Amino acid sequence: MLAFKPGLVFCIRHITPEKFYIEACDDGSVDVLAIDRVSTEMTLTGKKDVPASAETRPICGLMGTIRLVAGMYLVVITKKRKVGDLLGHAVWKALDFDVISYKKTILHLTDNQMQDNKTFLSMINSMLHSDGFYFATDYDLTHTLQRLANTSPEFQEMSLLERADQRFVWNGHLLREFIAQPELHMFVFPVVHGFITVKSSCISGKVFEWSIISRRSCFRAGVRYYVRGIDSEGHAANYVETEQIVQYNGAKASFVQTRGSIPFYWSQRPNLRYKPKPQISKTVNHLDGFQRHFDSQIILYGRQVTLNLPKASSVSGIYSTSSFPQVIKALFLSRYIAFDFHKECSHMRWHRLQILLDMVAEMQDDFGYFLVDADGKVLLNQEGTFRSNCMDCLDRTNVIQSLLARRSLQSQLQRMGVLHIGQRIEEQTDFEKMYKNAWADNADACAKQYAGTGALKTDFTRTGKRTHWGLLMDGWNSMIRYYKNNFSDGFRQDSIDLFLGNYVVDEADWTTPLTFSFSDVFNVTLTCCLLSGDTWTETLAYVLFWGTASAVTGGLILFYGRDFVDAPKLVQKEKLD
Repeated sequence: MLAFKPGLVFCIRHITPEKFYIEACDDGSVDVLAIDRVSTEMTLTGKKDVPASAETRPICGLMGTIRLVAGMYLVVITKKRKVGDLLGHAVWKALDFDVISYKKTILHLTDNQMQDNKTFLSMINSMLHSDGFYFATDYDLTHTLQRLANTSPEFQEMSLLERADQRFVWNGHLLREFIAQPELHMFVFPVVHGFITVKSSCISGKVFEWSIISRRSCFRAGVRYYVRGIDSEGHAANYVETEQIVQYNGAKASFVQTRGSIPFYWSQRPNLRYKPKPQISKTVNHLDGFQRHFDSQIILYGRQVTLNLPKASSVSGIYSTSSFPQVIKALFLSRYIAFDFHKECSHMRWHRLQILLDMVAEMQDDFGYFLVDADGKVLLNQEGTFRSNCMDCLDRTNVIQSLLARRSLQSQLQRMGVLHIGQRIEEQTDFEKMYKNAWADNADACAKQYAGTGALKTDFTRTGKRTHWGLLMDGWNSMIRYYKNNFSDGFRQDSIDLFLGNYVVDEADWTTPLTFSFSDVFNVTLTCCLLSGDTWTETLAYVLFWGTASAVTGGLILFYGRDFVDAPKLVQKEKLD
C-alpha cells in the first residue's frame, strides 16, 4: 500500500500529436503523467521526456477519461474558485472544463456517428456545467468528520482515491483507468457534487469557522420525475448527506442529516400534467429494498428517525398514511414521524414548525453530535440521524434540516464556549443572517441539480418568515420546473447516466440509441403545416382548420402525455419505471 500523498494542486498540460503530458507545478515532483493518444496507455515519465515543441496550457486538475463514439477523451478542470479553508485545507469549486479527444481527427466516422458523438459531447459538457462540483487535493471531502475520526492507521495511509466513500465520488467512472494504477493516484482526486460553503464567523468577539457540506450520492442519481424511490440495492433517489461543521480554538464539531426519496419502488413519470400521479410497483417485494436501505443507514449513521413531510390529503398520502409507517414498525428499524407540512403551515402559519421541533427534541438530544477537542480526543459521537423526505426531498426537507441544524449548533457553540448560557443564535443578527442565507443557498443548489430550478420556500429560510413575494417566486419556479421536467429532463437524465457510466459507449459495436421521439417528428410537422396561405381566405381556412385540430390534438396530447415529453434515450425502460 502506498503512503498517502496529496493530489497535485496545480498542473500543466502539454500536448503533442502522440501524447498528453500532465506535470505538477508546485510540489517539487519530477514525475510527469504521460497518456498515449493512440494506445491510451498511461505511464509515469520525467520532465526531461516532455518535448520542447509540446503545446503548453495550465489546468487545475484531472476529472478523468471517458469513451465516446470517436474514442477516448480526456476531461480536465480549467478554472476553479476557492470556497474556503476547511479545517486548514483548501476547498475548490470547479467552474470550467475541457474535453479533449485522443484522436486528432474524426473523419473515420460516418455522418450518423459524427452526429451521435456530437450529442454525447454536449451531454458531457451539460453535466460538467451543471454547477456544484467540488474538490480538495489534500483532504477527504467524501467522509464526515466522525467517519474520518474512527478509521484505522491503514486507512490513513491510503490515497484519496482509495479511501473515498464511493457513494459521493462523481468522477468515479471517469477515473476507472487510474484506479488500477496506484502510482497514478497522486494525479487525480475524488470530485463531489452538491454544495459546500465555508464561512468565518464572529459572535461576541469569538471567531470560529462554520461550514455546510451537502454530498449528493451518485447511486440512483438522476432528475426529478425520472428517478424516484429506491433500486434493488436499497439506494434512494436524490440521496444527500448534509454535514454542518464548526471549528473553534482547535475543537471541531459536526452534525449530520440525510435526505432521500421515499424508500419504496415507485415512479412518477412526466406526462404533461402538472403533478403526475405516483405509481407504486405491484410486482416487487418492497420489504427487501426497504430493509437494505435502512440496514445501510443504520450501519453508516446509527439509529434512525424518519421524518415524512408530504401532504396526507394528496396522492403522496398513499405513502404517508398507509404503507410507510407499517413497514417501518414491522422492521423495527426506525422511529417514524409524519408531519403534514402544508396542512400545519398553511395560511402563512410557519411558526407551527415548532410543533415538529418539539416532537423530535428529545430524540435529537439523545442522538447528540460529533465533538473532538483541540488535542484530537473524541468527546462525543453522533449516535443517530434524522432521515427527512417530502416528495422531492428539496424544499420542505431543507427547511426542516436547517431548523434541526440550528438547534444542534446552539448546543455546540455553548459547549465550545462561543455562546454564553442564555445566549441564543437567533439574537446574533449578523450570524443569523449568514446562517439563513447559507442554508437557502444549499436549498437552491440541491434543487437545481435535481429539479432544474432553485428551491421553493427559500424566503422563509432566508428571512425566517413567509412573504407574498416568496409565494410569487415559488409560482415562477414551479412553472419553470414544469417546462424542464416535461421538455428537457430526458436529455439531463441521459447526461447523468453517460457521465456516471450507467450507459457506456461501445465504439467497436456501435448502434445508436439516439433516435427521434414521436414528439420530435410531431413538432416539425406541425410547424410546416401551420405556414399561412397566399390569400386571406386560405389563411382563414387555415386558422379554422388548425384551431379545431389544435383542440382535438391538445386532448390527445394530454391523453397520451408520456409520448410527448422529453424522455431519456440511453437507459432501459425498467430503470425508469
